[in-house]
Amino acid sequence: MNRVELLKRLDEAAQWDFVVIGGGATGLGVALDAASRGFRVVLVEQSDFTKSTSSKSTKLVHGGVRYLAQGDVRLVLEALRERGIMRRNAPHLVKDQSFVIPCYRWWEAPFYGIGLTLYDLLAGKLSFGRSLFRGRKRTLDMLPTLEPEKLKGGILYHDGQFDDSRMAVGLAQTAVEQGAVVLNYMRADRLLKTDGKVSGVEVVDGETGKRYTLRAKAVVNATGVFVDSILQMDDPTGVHLVRPSQGVHLVLERKFLDSDRAVMIPKTDDGRVLFAVPWHDSVVVGTTDTLMEHPTLEPRALEQEIDFILSTAGRYLSRKPRREDIRSVFAGLRPLAAPKRDGGGTKEISRSHKIMVSDSGLVTITGGKWTTYRRMAQDTVDRAIELGLVPSAECVTERLRIHGYRKGTDFAHELYVYGSDIERVEALIDSSEANRRTLSPRFGFRAGQVVWAVREEMALHVEDVLARRFRALFLDARAAKQMARPVAEIMAAELGRDAEWVDRETEAFEKLADGYLIDSF
Repeated sequence: MNRVELLKRLDEAAQWDFVVIGGGATGLGVALDAASRGFRVVLVEQSDFTKSTSSKSTKLVHGGVRYLAQGDVRLVLEALRERGIMRRNAPHLVKDQSFVIPCYRWWEAPFYGIGLTLYDLLAGKLSFGRSLFRGRKRTLDMLPTLEPEKLKGGILYHDGQFDDSRMAVGLAQTAVEQGAVVLNYMRADRLLKTDGKVSGVEVVDGETGKRYTLRAKAVVNATGVFVDSILQMDDPTGVHLVRPSQGVHLVLERKFLDSDRAVMIPKTDDGRVLFAVPWHDSVVVGTTDTLMEHPTLEPRALEQEIDFILSTAGRYLSRKPRREDIRSVFAGLRPLAAPKRDGGGTKEISRSHKIMVSDSGLVTITGGKWTTYRRMAQDTVDRAIELGLVPSAECVTERLRIHGYRKGTDFAHELYVYGSDIERVEALIDSSEANRRTLSPRFGFRAGQVVWAVREEMALHVEDVLARRFRALFLDARAAKQMARPVAEIMAAELGRDAEWVDRETEAFEKLADGYLIDSF
């Protein structure tokens, strides 16, 4: 993950097998799949890895209980299988998470119980655990902050939980280990064509302004909610594939659950589900489903979305969350395929992925979700092979360990996200008094971890560290703001930047963090 060394390879290589545009879950998955088959691969991301949608999920690795209720058994079956593969390949980041569906009406227990029994059966050998009905007392023992009035009991079931951006870092590291060149802050500026066929991409380094010409046999558009912008480069008259749908999450103190178990409300007023999930000693509550006109890198939650989550959570929790309890609020855009008819809503749009090949040979992958990233990548590379863009090669990612792989992970360890790198991170922290310094009384992050993020994880800006390498911005935006200058100073020493850079980075991050604070709404 040494960006300087990887950039040298751009100058040295005359031809690539794949150029992948987009550094979210899908793009990183495609780069890893292709590189592990032996192809020459370069991935470019206009900002930082998972800057957009892929860092703003509900932090779940799941089959999708609600899709089962909608009758989409094929999608659930695929997602459950991929859930198991994801935990097998990255046991340091994916863990079993038990959920409880509280039942307040007599028919809910048998109704959800039957559905979740089918959910377990579909998972087969990759099941995370059996679903069970629990009576009122045991349900309140498991989740003491549930609203007790009229509670009949609850259905206990199992799904997966992970840290999305940390998984992305692991995918990027693994792709590089497999021979890929993976670069953030590298913008695709123009598609290159030969005889009407896409033959490469012209990219611009956002850090230096230098242009690179990347010739390739196959170009993959894996830009999530931004796929249409790349399609417009290919054909300005083309149709729009994506209609972004906004999902908002609120982050609260752990006391609002007071449990290691999560809550799933199977049907809210807008027809979605609501989750309250413990995550990094906090609770993530969401989400919403708001159709948006245009994608942006930093979408903002709407007032009505915040009010909706607070009011819905307040119906099911005895400790009612209020606006002043929110530590951070973040919004992400789902790259859902646009409905074929006008006026189609997002609930009509399938979450299964779609691969489109334009007349020029540009391969576009869209839709899907984090849990199925690996399968999406496999299907994309297979499609390029079917088209004759690259020679045949077998997919090997079903049992390819993700960087940091470590069995028996202690998820209570403050450095657990580093997996097998923990000892190296600890050694760096202990190497000097400066590196041992704690950056915030709210978090246990050390200065040495910032150094590690720069040297080993391609962090180039304060936001990269505090939003996606540490997750501080998502957990407590106000505390993250207080860390901005110390982090900028450490990064400046590592990257050879001056005092003006420190000021600019600090100001930019503080402005960004204000958008995650409820005070700004």
